[in-house]
Amino acid sequence: MVEARMIYLPALIAAVLLMIGVGWWVARRTRDGEDFLLAGRRLGVPLIMGSTLATLVGTGSSLGAVGFAYQNGWAGALYGIGGAAGILLLMWLFADVREYGFMTFAEEMSFYYGANRVVKGVVAVLLFLASVGWLGAHIMGGAMYLSFLTGMDAATAKVVVALGFGIYTVVGGYLAVVVTDAIQGTLLFVGFTLLAVLALVHVGGFAGLAEGDSEEALSMLGVEALGLLPALSLALVIAVGVLATPSYRQRIYSAADVRTVRRGFLIAGALFAVFSLLPAIAGMSAHALEPGLDNPDLAFPYLATTLFPLWLGAFLLVAGLSATMSSGDSDAIVGVTILLRDVVQLVTGRLPRPDRLVFHSRVALASVLALALVFALLATTIIDYITLLISTVLTGLLVASLLGRFWSRATWQGGVSAMAAGSVAALVVNNVESYAAFWGNAVLPSLAAALVAGVVVSLLTPRNRVSDEEALRVLAEERAELDVGTEIKGERPRRPDED
Repeated sequence: MVEARMIYLPALIAAVLLMIGVGWWVARRTRDGEDFLLAGRRLGVPLIMGSTLATLVGTGSSLGAVGFAYQNGWAGALYGIGGAAGILLLMWLFADVREYGFMTFAEEMSFYYGANRVVKGVVAVLLFLASVGWLGAHIMGGAMYLSFLTGMDAATAKVVVALGFGIYTVVGGYLAVVVTDAIQGTLLFVGFTLLAVLALVHVGGFAGLAEGDSEEALSMLGVEALGLLPALSLALVIAVGVLATPSYRQRIYSAADVRTVRRGFLIAGALFAVFSLLPAIAGMSAHALEPGLDNPDLAFPYLATTLFPLWLGAFLLVAGLSATMSSGDSDAIVGVTILLRDVVQLVTGRLPRPDRLVFHSRVALASVLALALVFALLATTIIDYITLLISTVLTGLLVASLLGRFWSRATWQGGVSAMAAGSVAALVVNNVESYAAFWGNAVLPSLAAALVAGVVVSLLTPRNRVSDEEALRVLAEERAELDVGTEIKGERPRRPDED
């Protein structure tokens, strides 16, 4: 193992240094706050597709899904299937909000409810916590991974992982994030394809998988291992996460136009659907080879370090680290954007000065990374951590966004009630053992509670009287203080069906 560490650690360091170099190169193009936080709103299809795919293939859908497949067989593919469905639904339902010039999801949600400040404040706090929570999951996964490979203690590994993607994000901003994500996404796809194919060959093909796993694990999408309702809940909770996680909205806001968003998301969704099978095959192969791992989340590094030659293992390990980095950097920059655009205004009543925005962004990023280290201590496995976070924070938010966008009778009181009811329902289910066992996770009861509360409270409260044009104008005037999105002056763009 000592000999292996002499290869693995330099390979990991080289990968991080490459990303830092890319961040430094990109930083030369960063002129103002809009460049730092939204890449100048000019991203094309390749960067939208590549960075979205890399974020989808994050800690949960790679390291976590391999570990989940180790325990539950083909159910490991549910993560990828849910993610692919989520990004395609996001494309269909929300791609056109790029026309409105929003900077954050809280701003978008506020628009749906007449530029309501209460909605904006509640969503800002929820999304900031969600972004930090997601970031904590990526730090947790990467640290466990790094500790296994190098013998580094867990606390030090967390600091190293956070610094790994934190440095190039601080240096280059959002453009550095999407460029490095595109590079890491390529490494991920190639690496996991190699891992799955070679592992499958090593165990003797699908016949070998059948010998090494139970009949339940080998059932269609592992439904017999999990149960129909928990399997559906797992795929759904991942789709909800994509639909309501702010890092994917950030791709919409930073794209060159609506057509770019749709093309980029469509390609990323199709590729991710294909990718969903790879972690499942890898996890099942690891179980066939070594059914006694103490921690299922170590199935991926186990394969890479024991099954392949050192040079190939080093490449696969870099690909695995890319999963945490490519998702962590996105959530870090989104958390900073929400903090500076929404939370600071909520607390102080004003926005940062435009000429100091890049400096403030870098300071805030360091703070967000530090806070995420605390969140990383909340769970023992990556999948548990992510599903708990989504069902508690994001299900009600998704329902509120759908009601606000597509139901004219929705009120801000109904939107806030939907978010509150979704969180309460999730907390109840997650804290009652029999409920949690029945549902698998809390996403279905959380969605139902949020929908009922949102509809009922909206019907009991006065209609929103603020027009879309007026709401856009209010939000544009706020953004003008940051010199971001000032080309949007409040006139609602025409939709295709209005031509």
